[in-house]
Amino acid sequence: MTKFINLEDVMNLIKDEDTVGVGGFCGFAAPDSILREIGRAYEKSGHPKALKIVTPAAAGDGTDDGWGLAALRADGLIDEIYTSVLTLPTALQKSASENKIACYMLPLGVFGHMFRALAGHEPGVLTHVGLHTYCDPREEGCLMNEKAKSSGKKLVDLITVGGKEYLFYNNVPMNVCIMRGTYADSEGNISIEHEAVWAETLEMALAVHNNGETVIFQVEKIVKAGSLDPRFVVVHKSTVDYVVLSKSGEHLQNYGFQDFRPELCGEAKIPLAHINPMDFDVRKIIARRAAMEIKKGELVNIGLGISDGVSLVANEEGLPIMMSIETGLMGGVPMSKIALGASVNPEAIYTMPETFDLYNGGGLDLSFLSAAQVDQKGNVNVSKFAGRIIGPGGFINISQNTHKMCFLGTFTAGKMDIRCHDKKLVIAQDGAHAKFVNHVEQITFSGQYALETGQDITYITERAVFKQESGGLILTEIAPGVNLERDILAKMDFVPAIADDLKCMDARIFCEEKMGLAYKS
Repeated sequence: MTKFINLEDVMNLIKDEDTVGVGGFCGFAAPDSILREIGRAYEKSGHPKALKIVTPAAAGDGTDDGWGLAALRADGLIDEIYTSVLTLPTALQKSASENKIACYMLPLGVFGHMFRALAGHEPGVLTHVGLHTYCDPREEGCLMNEKAKSSGKKLVDLITVGGKEYLFYNNVPMNVCIMRGTYADSEGNISIEHEAVWAETLEMALAVHNNGETVIFQVEKIVKAGSLDPRFVVVHKSTVDYVVLSKSGEHLQNYGFQDFRPELCGEAKIPLAHINPMDFDVRKIIARRAAMEIKKGELVNIGLGISDGVSLVANEEGLPIMMSIETGLMGGVPMSKIALGASVNPEAIYTMPETFDLYNGGGLDLSFLSAAQVDQKGNVNVSKFAGRIIGPGGFINISQNTHKMCFLGTFTAGKMDIRCHDKKLVIAQDGAHAKFVNHVEQITFSGQYALETGQDITYITERAVFKQESGGLILTEIAPGVNLERDILAKMDFVPAIADDLKCMDARIFCEEKMGLAYKS
């Protein structure tokens, strides 16, 4: 029988050193009232302490003391964290980067499949995902900082099956999980009809319940038994141990806005013409060039970050695309900034494990992902750089399994002033830091492995386009107005090959008016 308890009672269910599963995805669907209650209890009593947190995509709002896992920021409350991304709970990102908490980072898609394995009493996840990246035990084995490396834990094994290499990710069992639904009925069934991202809600609940541990849900409202639409009941009462009501104002659909947005969960549709176009800046220039790679009928993944501009450009240009994002949203137009992961007017909503079934099996035709560093071998780093532990999210699952990959990013990093004039790119102030380096700080994507698997790889910036070939990167396009030597070669740590038919990027990219974009033939 599901029990309905007060927030304060949750503290009797979480013990020192427990491994706690935390639901949610970045700016969405975290059990904020429970997280804040844990933070208050620790400040008051020093307990629960030394928790081990398992959270596939750590929730936060980009501040040190705001929403999500920021509530657990006090020193000593968390000892270990298992996640795929720490971009938004910035206080925890700092703690991991400063070696205060042990940080283990698995590819996002591995978590949902690991929860399935736990639910089925299987030992872990066998997959090719992560080979030749930092996840590979021949590299770093998912150990992101010195505290993790000194722990002696082994998360990943290299295994050969049928003459082929695979990675085996060992399970991380949980003592308790805290998650969120929209409603619970009076018998304990949990619905998620107002959640914009479904994440791994059922999978995490089963992983904990099937091992005799404790499943706790925070909900916005408790309703009459039998009144819920069964199509939205994601977790049956038989799997739910405890339910608590969220505090007023602590059940936001997204941290970026106060009001419920029905167009994010399929309850309503809005005219896509109401979506504001991107400002005409360097991000839009990159997104425009990237959008020129799309062919009609392709299933296209839009990554989080600079890549989300591709869908906004396509929407502005009236170019319909079949779009997918890692959170499980199919179709529509992806949101940006703190609302990354949601989509306006989605056509279908998958769970994240279902989505990664699609991705891992090669279901994507084309993907656009960000790049923080690129090296002479075509390796890409997005997970750890400049002293910061960021994490890959779904980057590894997507980048290793899409036939045609486009990596997007500004050519340099740091403060810059780049604008357009007379259909030309004008670099008034360039970034001070090179992004095309001799060796990336961490391998999130292996250029060599991509060549072995036959992928088609393109690197797109505002001033240059590169292709990956057997000898490394080859420069194929440059922006009108830039100087090859001064603005490109001098800002790289290595010298790329230059195509014999080096082209000028399409001048329409550098004009403020619409491009008249069409599908690539």
